[in-house]
Amino acid sequence: MMTPAKNLAMTDPQLTRPGAQDAALRDYDSVRRAIGYISEHWRAQPAIESIAEAASVTPDELHHLFRRWAGLTPKAFMQALTLDHAKGLLRDSASVLDAALDSGLSGPGRLHDLFVTHEAMSPGEWKTGGAGMELRYGFHPCPFGSSIVISSERGLAGLAFSDPGEERPAFEDMARRWPRATFIADQDGTAAMARRIFDAKLWKPEQPLRVLLIGTDFEVRVWETLLKIPMGRAVCYSDIATKIESPKASRAVGAAVGKNPISFVVPCHRALGKSGALTGYHWGITRKQAMIGWEAGQVGMG
Repeated sequence: MMTPAKNLAMTDPQLTRPGAQDAALRDYDSVRRAIGYISEHWRAQPAIESIAEAASVTPDELHHLFRRWAGLTPKAFMQALTLDHAKGLLRDSASVLDAALDSGLSGPGRLHDLFVTHEAMSPGEWKTGGAGMELRYGFHPCPFGSSIVISSERGLAGLAFSDPGEERPAFEDMARRWPRATFIADQDGTAAMARRIFDAKLWKPEQPLRVLLIGTDFEVRVWETLLKIPMGRAVCYSDIATKIESPKASRAVGAAVGKNPISFVVPCHRALGKSGALTGYHWGITRKQAMIGWEAGQVGMG
């Protein structure tokens, strides 16, 4: 039975189900605390014992967790999360920005990124707030906590994240983007799409992931540019503004990046401040750092 979004957020038991016991969420919680410690103390290059203590695990557990989670050691992960690393990504990208943005999602000698085909809602559809649309959603563990996957008959319509116990406000934040759509809880129905998103072995060019971009024309242009940034690269907001021929619109670009409804797949985490700073992220700066580190591990294994 279909349930209107405005009532669903108050009655759906999925929004309040305990997720902390899930192994993937426990792993992420440990990683999250370790990342927070590294972010605060990166200049001192803390020893693994200090990081492990902050994460409430043993050094051996931390080492194996990071190897399993990101494919690299805690030391390498720490390097990937420091501000100097972020600046390095920006400097590398600045000299090859056009090549990076024009190359699409893959290139010779590079690990293939998510293969995505997309379409944007028509202006009429966008103005009606999703009236007549049926959106199915489910909560699924992923390397970055609990993910909220929202799908339509046209493809992936939303992807967001939450920490344990914060599922309800995260869902409500996403639901406000389609105030007149009908949301249907469908944990089983969205599970395959969640696997498709987070399992790199399923990133296949012959099976592209279809996404539905919902926003203004300017926002969609920004998101399309983000889709062209290869994994392991980063660009700053002003470069994106120049690419879409709005060189003075850096702040507007930043706002559009923040409104991205399909996090991770549309890689807004690869957008940095002018100085190379990681800046803000709608789902938390720690999660943005985690994504950069996870991608560093994937590229290292490619």
